[in-house]
Amino acid sequence: MTAAVVTGLGSALPATFDQDAVWDGFFARHYDGVRAAGRIFASAGVRRRHAVASPMDEDISGWGTGARMERYVQEALPLGKQAVAGALDAAGLAADEVGLFAVATCTGYATPGLDIRLAGDLGMPPGLERLLVGHMGCYAAIPGLAAVSDFVTARARPAVLLCCELTSLHVQPAQRDLEQVVAHALFSDAAAAVVLEPGAFRGRRLAGIVARTDASTADHMTWDVTDLGFRMGLSPRVPDVLSRHVGGVVEELLDGAGLRIEDVAGWAVHPGGPRILDVVRDELGLTEDEIAASRRVLAEHGNCSSATVLLVLEEMADVDGPVVVMAFGPGLTLYAALLLPA
Repeated sequence: MTAAVVTGLGSALPATFDQDAVWDGFFARHYDGVRAAGRIFASAGVRRRHAVASPMDEDISGWGTGARMERYVQEALPLGKQAVAGALDAAGLAADEVGLFAVATCTGYATPGLDIRLAGDLGMPPGLERLLVGHMGCYAAIPGLAAVSDFVTARARPAVLLCCELTSLHVQPAQRDLEQVVAHALFSDAAAAVVLEPGAFRGRRLAGIVARTDASTADHMTWDVTDLGFRMGLSPRVPDVLSRHVGGVVEELLDGAGLRIEDVAGWAVHPGGPRILDVVRDELGLTEDEIAASRRVLAEHGNCSSATVLLVLEEMADVDGPVVVMAFGPGLTLYAALLLPA
């Protein structure tokens, strides 16, 4: 069969803010009286983040969901366009050559959606096929990759996946809830896009996908639509669940290609938080250098939900050899993909 090959990556980031500054300028008073809040912000592994709605400039914690969705469309369109255009340019591909355009997001919805609006704005063909991967959360980039890869393999036409997440639009009213503090200390905004082409001789081919969902822990991570935006539930037990499954997922992924952990040249691990990276490192026996790109993305960009793992992959453009891409999210769900040199 024709291989689906990653030939281009692109990203776009809104305005940057400093983690200490946003604590001092907003969240310190937002969580006044929550004694652990400052410590959580300081230990999140984040130095800088990005926001289309910086809480230091505007407090939208009291906005209704409708207003937040309107803002999502306004802000996501230019970011999505920049990310997709960058990925197409990196691939050397024209927009009118794209056969499928998929969009993954869990932070905003509208109809017509980003897929329709951006396709027309970018000059994609009227016969374009489209797909929305909605509300899956932080791991959505990998099932998105699987879907566009299947299209590329079956139809022998190029496809584009865009992950666009604007978590800053979901800042919640102040509550004495440490799960909310953790979410507000970690999450950030970004758009990232990837181009896959059939049978290309450069780039990285998608060689395998493995998924694992532990439905018995479904309450550990939630993302609920409320009248005041989307609200995250995030149990401190999430890293413990991942520790039980990550080894088996990676072993199954590599066994399918006849590889071992020592054969992997790069690890693009979704930096859900510092403890998540610690668990992956320790369970797989990796060195700190091997997860350095993920630590760097967490520090410089925060957790941008589904877009984050593509930012890590973009950081690893110069890595030569097999690359494992991993992400985690509600379910609890683990997804892993294997990329090999084309």
